Amino acid sequence: MARSQAPYVCQSCGAVTAKWAGKCESCGGWNTIVEEGAPPPVGAGATRRVKGRKFALEDLKTDEPSPPRRPTGVAEFDRVTGGGLVPGSALLVGGDPGIGKSTLILQALGRYAQSGERAVYISGEEALAQVRMRGSRLGLSDAPLHLGAATCVEDILATLESGPPPGIVAIDSIQTLWTAALDAAPGTVAQLRTASFDLVRYAKASGAALLLVGHVTKDGQIAGPKAIEHLVDAVLYFEGERGHHFRVLRAVKNRFGATDEIGVFEMTGQGLAEVANPSALFLGDRTSAAPGTAVFAGLEGTRPLLCEIQALVSASTYGTPRRAVVGWDTGRLAMILAVLDARAGIGIGAADVYLNVAGGLKIGEPAADLAAAAALVSSLAGEPLPRDTVFFGEISLSGDIRPVPQAESRLKEAAKLGFSRAFVPAGTRATGLALTEIANVSELVSLVPARRPTPVRAKLES
Repeated sequence: MARSQAPYVCQSCGAVTAKWAGKCESCGGWNTIVEEGAPPPVGAGATRRVKGRKFALEDLKTDEPSPPRRPTGVAEFDRVTGGGLVPGSALLVGGDPGIGKSTLILQALGRYAQSGERAVYISGEEALAQVRMRGSRLGLSDAPLHLGAATCVEDILATLESGPPPGIVAIDSIQTLWTAALDAAPGTVAQLRTASFDLVRYAKASGAALLLVGHVTKDGQIAGPKAIEHLVDAVLYFEGERGHHFRVLRAVKNRFGATDEIGVFEMTGQGLAEVANPSALFLGDRTSAAPGTAVFAGLEGTRPLLCEIQALVSASTYGTPRRAVVGWDTGRLAMILAVLDARAGIGIGAADVYLNVAGGLKIGEPAADLAAAAALVSSLAGEPLPRDTVFFGEISLSGDIRPVPQAESRLKEAAKLGFSRAFVPAGTRATGLALTEIANVSELVSLVPARRPTPVRAKLES
């Protein structure tokens, strides 16, 4: 019989290899491959068959009403989850260390407990005294929340099963848990997979909503994502920059709601405050009339969101122009610059270009192309854009401005914040704002600003 070998598993992506290596070939991580427990011998149980038990097959028709959701009382959190937590569901919440994951979960469970429901918070990283200090700072000292400090999965399940099933159970964090069934160290992929499976199985059987807190790697991914994400019903990322006072909760997987919803919070001395109007937060005062700023009317899930895109174009002092982007895709910027050069002939590709989304927000939708192009043209010409104007539209490689979905919602949000004009793709119809339809980038250059910008090459030659 062949000799069994212990597998080597990457602790970042869960890839299995036959031997140890310094670098994982799947995710590229260094020193992430760890030897785990040996599998059963080759052929063990292969010839042994266990007789199964028949189960009834059913059709898609059902007369059973869907179980009511459990709102936590934190409106922004409930928005991202789709209107509240579904009984028996499992959610994974990830984020950078110190971003506010524990604060968010404690606030949600505290308000849920204040509504008269039963909630349990299990801490594997902090002592109960630390959790109570945070609860006091958040104003939740009187909340009837059940606290516990444990890292053994068997102890946690025995405690939960000894009483009535709670409405919500939070585990902070999943990387600290371990099970006696494995010899691997806590935090390894084997321990993550086993601990998550046991907790999810308890949630499905009892009807409790399970919240798992997970840390992220240097690449911004939840540690061990391939081993955990398929076990849970929703994956939420808590994002934000340490230099900014706001946080964004974003859903990347959700079996019970939209995957492009966001919730916006503001970090204060009393915890996370909900931001009901995030557009006003990201726009700020906007008192400056400097060139190179354009307001983008975006859409995050079902929520229209306005933000400011800032651009700076300067003559390059080196042979290779520099590109620096914050909050947007670098490849998208390179495409916009190439289209402006080829279709509008402004010669912007030879300049240093800096692009920033104000407030630290990250934009992923192509509708921001027109706003970014307008900011670039404005900075190159040295003339500011009208302060009461918003922009949105997708730019194709041919230079045409393509329409984007839900234009009416974007324009309604702009009108609510005091904007009176909008530069939009041709064919857009809406009321309330004066619309300027743009068919291609050549029209954009002629309209924004009033005079055509001087090419960078001409500036350098002069």
